[in-house]
Amino acid sequence: MPTQAAPAADTSPSPTPSPWPTVARAVALLTVSISLLLTAFAWPSVRSSVHDVPIAVAGPAPAVERITSVLDQRLPDGFEVVGVADTAAAERLIRDREVYGAIDLSAGTPQVITASAGSAAVAQTLDSIATGLGQTRGAGTAVAARDLVPLPADDPRGAGLAAGALPLVMGGLLAALLLTRLVRGGVRRVTGALAFAVTGGLAVAAILQFWFGSLDGSYAANTGAIALTIAAIALTILGLESLLGYVGFGLGAATMMLIGNPLSGTATAPEMLPGWSGILGQLLPPGAGGRLLRSTAFFDGHGATQPATVLAAWLTLGTVMCLAGKLRRRPTATVEGSAAQPAAQPATHATV
Repeated sequence: MPTQAAPAADTSPSPTPSPWPTVARAVALLTVSISLLLTAFAWPSVRSSVHDVPIAVAGPAPAVERITSVLDQRLPDGFEVVGVADTAAAERLIRDREVYGAIDLSAGTPQVITASAGSAAVAQTLDSIATGLGQTRGAGTAVAARDLVPLPADDPRGAGLAAGALPLVMGGLLAALLLTRLVRGGVRRVTGALAFAVTGGLAVAAILQFWFGSLDGSYAANTGAIALTIAAIALTILGLESLLGYVGFGLGAATMMLIGNPLSGTATAPEMLPGWSGILGQLLPPGAGGRLLRSTAFFDGHGATQPATVLAAWLTLGTVMCLAGKLRRRPTATVEGSAAQPAAQPATHATV
């Protein structure tokens, strides 16, 4: 009976363990990473406060000055007051998104006019102002509060709109990642990003508007706002990757995720973010996209010019970078091909 040969022993050397300094560097890198993530996402919320929030005060000039001083005492530097003559002027400023609300003293009985669709956080602050003014005037003189532009009844806290900010950033980032890995050619990548922006905008707007009930207004306009936001984010990251490679991709992703998203002010208001961060957030696609979507969903497009311009600028910049990266690589490939042709010529003669 033939005997079977014993299997050969595995003589390959076992992998050498990493040196301890490598482990220490990995732990240090992870510690720094989690610290940066916490700082980026928690700092704007922890340091959030009311400062320089534009509101209107309607009434005679002496009454406007008096209520302005009361507001300064209650919330120093909290409001930027715009004086107007009457209720109609105050409501017009609110609907045009020039102010977040108003204190109306023109009709004799004071009232506070809010727009929770513009910012639920600012509306709550103004409601508390109304309560405080009523206490100042004495018992039985409560100050009425009226929501001129309310959030939808199906989502009265605006949770869907606030929660939708991060998926838009993630959608643009994932689009750039997949297109970078699966698609070659700058024109094809740009086309893929734009096509996904349209389909993604249709899907996200349908979910937020028809399922969650978080949006009002025109479905087409809301789709356009979402699509423009996704396209601006995806094309910016694609453009940076086209010019700088993986470093560019990481730079674009970190900018959108760690700076643009936390500083977007979508959940509160840009004016409630600490210091200059609210202004910076509105110059990046996540912040501009959130403001544009509020304008199309609740304010008939008023206040949409600035955020739409910001998004269009990022989209154009990203497209230019994508095409510039393609043109930069083309001469390199041409030179390499020309250098390879003379080297192949002797081999042809040898064969003959």
